[in-house]
Amino acid sequence: MAFLVSNALMLATPFKALAEVCEAGDSVFTMNMPLLLAVALVGATVGGLLARQRKGELKRLNEQLRQINAALRRQAKIESYAPTLSYAPVGGRLPESEVIVDPRKHELISRLKAGKNFLRNQELEKAFMEFKAALDLAQNLKDPMEEKKAARGLGASLQRQGKYREAIKYHSMVLAISKREGEDSGNTEAYGAIADCYTELGDLERAAKFYDSYIARLETD
Repeated sequence: MAFLVSNALMLATPFKALAEVCEAGDSVFTMNMPLLLAVALVGATVGGLLARQRKGELKRLNEQLRQINAALRRQAKIESYAPTLSYAPVGGRLPESEVIVDPRKHELISRLKAGKNFLRNQELEKAFMEFKAALDLAQNLKDPMEEKKAARGLGASLQRQGKYREAIKYHSMVLAISKREGEDSGNTEAYGAIADCYTELGDLERAAKFYDSYIARLETD
């Protein structure tokens, strides 16, 4: 009889302890419920704010694109990268009567023409190599106009390959040369191209800033 009583006590003790643990656990969970609900509410609020901000950016971007289309219709003479990424070098064709004394200048012009042809035929890596060689030559000759053409060609070839961050570097070089030389030809296309690149990267805030500059120049050019 004593043996049965002692075994019964041993079996009853763990269940009682387990009940106490469960009760304590439930108590802690119940105490933390307001905190958990507060965290969930904050998360939902932040998510909603971000969604509204993104919606606002997209709305602004759509409005900017509408303005760009309207400006382009008014000024069909302007050739730009956006939205077709067509390469449009600054300046026109050299007169046949013009004599190029420096052989490096002749090579520079040839490289630019070759790069433009490769770009037109979608041979983008070859276009990049030609424009890169042209850029080096233009910098050695200290020819800022040809330097701009080469930089624009490099930006266009990289942009068509989907290398948007690298493309921004060369499109921005056009703006830097313009600032350095106090001459802003090609800036309109550079602003549009940079905006396109940021749009592709999903950075709509930066894209909007460059589209603003692009639109402003379209309306004044």
